[in-house]
Amino acid sequence: MTASGGKASGRARGGQRRPTMADVAREAGVNASTVSRAMDERHPFSRSATAARIKEVAQRIGYSPNPAAASLRRQSTRTIGVVVSRLSDGVMAILYEEIAEACRDHGLHALVAITHDDPAAEAVQGRLLLDRMVDGLVLATARLDSQSDLVRELAARDIPYALALRTDGRGPASVGDDKLGGYLAARHLIDLGHRRIALIAGPPYASNPVGRMEGYRTALGEAGITVDERLVRPSEFSMESGERVATELLSALPTGERPTAVMTVNDNTAVGVLAAARRLGISIPGELSLVGYNDTPLAARLPIPLTSVRVPLREIGRGVVDILLRSIEGKPTASAVYAPTLIPRESSSPAP
Repeated sequence: MTASGGKASGRARGGQRRPTMADVAREAGVNASTVSRAMDERHPFSRSATAARIKEVAQRIGYSPNPAAASLRRQSTRTIGVVVSRLSDGVMAILYEEIAEACRDHGLHALVAITHDDPAAEAVQGRLLLDRMVDGLVLATARLDSQSDLVRELAARDIPYALALRTDGRGPASVGDDKLGGYLAARHLIDLGHRRIALIAGPPYASNPVGRMEGYRTALGEAGITVDERLVRPSEFSMESGERVATELLSALPTGERPTAVMTVNDNTAVGVLAAARRLGISIPGELSLVGYNDTPLAARLPIPLTSVRVPLREIGRGVVDILLRSIEGKPTASAVYAPTLIPRESSSPAP
């Protein structure tokens, strides 16, 4: 095909390089994934006005898709990959089950890979899923401290993806309103008369504990309570981490300066706090109120039923599948945020 108009650098004649999808995207003022869907007659988007304009640009600069590559792209496997940190965490297990159920409703299969929150493992596991020719990926491993190698690869290869439970602030995501959840937990304790409220905050690389800390700080600020930074401690998401951090927190301060309440990043760390308090001879809730997060099935069944913030994991799981399917179909996507609710139980009581 002989091109007319456009920039000389985008023409496929006279020894010049073959125009690429990136050239079309640049000329049309869209991203490469939009060009890909416009050129793929499988998608309804290919019949839209925007697609017609993109095709006109492609014809003008002399771009034509590589038939072999296009054929491979059109061969849907009806499978998506799901990347999670671990399935021993009840929240991740429930999330995966909800994603898998939503996939079944759409006639899809879900394959899972586990990273243990290791960015290098995420890259390896993600590529293994891509080798299985999945149509897209759900990532429940997003980090705030850096964009992962896997996300960069997905963008470069124009592979649809969506984020679940955690966000990196860039990709489309289905998440809970973590700031609201942290606020509800802190407000509950403030309303019970507590003013020395500790926070076992989780890791700073994950958006959900960061949001919960923001809610905690907002609630205390509204109540005129100055945050004692000695009471805010980072942790991991495990029971072991909760027990270790709580032991350090409760042992390091004189009795009069100890917190009268503790909020935790999740229910697992709250279980760790229960173990630490029992070992230290601190009564819950008599001397120390405790609030967890996520309201996993464990929370209501502990010896001291745990007050917790319930996260709508079903909606988050189904929401991320909807986002991913829209992306696969070339439709516009937007993040979805779901509101949590506080579930009061016996682990929280009025301040002593």
